[in-house]
Amino acid sequence: MNQSFYAAAVAASQQQQRLNVTANNLANVNTVGFKSEQANFSDLLYRNWTGPDNAQLPRGSGSRMIQTTTDFAEGALMDRQGGQNYAINGSGFFALRNPQTGEISYTRAGNFHWGSVVQGGQETFYLCDPDGYFVLDQNQQPIALGQDAEGDYPVGIFDFANTDNMQHLGSNRFAPVAKNGPVMPGTGTAIHGMLEASNSDVGTEFAKVIEAQRSFSYALKMVQTQDEIESTINGLRNG
Repeated sequence: MNQSFYAAAVAASQQQQRLNVTANNLANVNTVGFKSEQANFSDLLYRNWTGPDNAQLPRGSGSRMIQTTTDFAEGALMDRQGGQNYAINGSGFFALRNPQTGEISYTRAGNFHWGSVVQGGQETFYLCDPDGYFVLDQNQQPIALGQDAEGDYPVGIFDFANTDNMQHLGSNRFAPVAKNGPVMPGTGTAIHGMLEASNSDVGTEFAKVIEAQRSFSYALKMVQTQDEIESTINGLRNG
């Protein structure tokens, strides 16, 4: 009986984690360039039990969330004239360099602005993301301000052989892992005066909320049922 309690408890806790993933998708439905995540589950250990006529009957221990995968499908393109807003039409990422560490990360969010950097007493303006990371050109170099602050600048587009399991760094930034392969030029096109909307769909995410709530409810019902069975067995033993 303890196995049933365990499976139900695991199910309830894992559905809570699934709800957390879905809640994050819903919270970012209006975030520029956001890519939604999907919770993936795997079966836990199975055990064989001896049934009638010595038949071996498998019995599972429930399931758990093993990872979240990112959906890199394109979001809708929105017109955002004025300033340094960019969207990618097609495949690829913008490259960002951390001014403190020099590490490069990648994003689909192109809501950029001009940020100032003082070097040797001289102030220079570079194209940056909202967190102050330098936007890179196709040569992976920061883009400095020219004579026209509102002009179309040569923002680089980069891509990978595949995007499976790219590391999520937060703030819509991603880092490649070994299986993604080396960085290469992207096939997409940067469009000035546009932004890519979140690809998180409200209807789809609310359906996932209902599924997770139902699964959570059934898990708790299983705990209640097993408790009633345990109480009945204990009563028979003491009767």
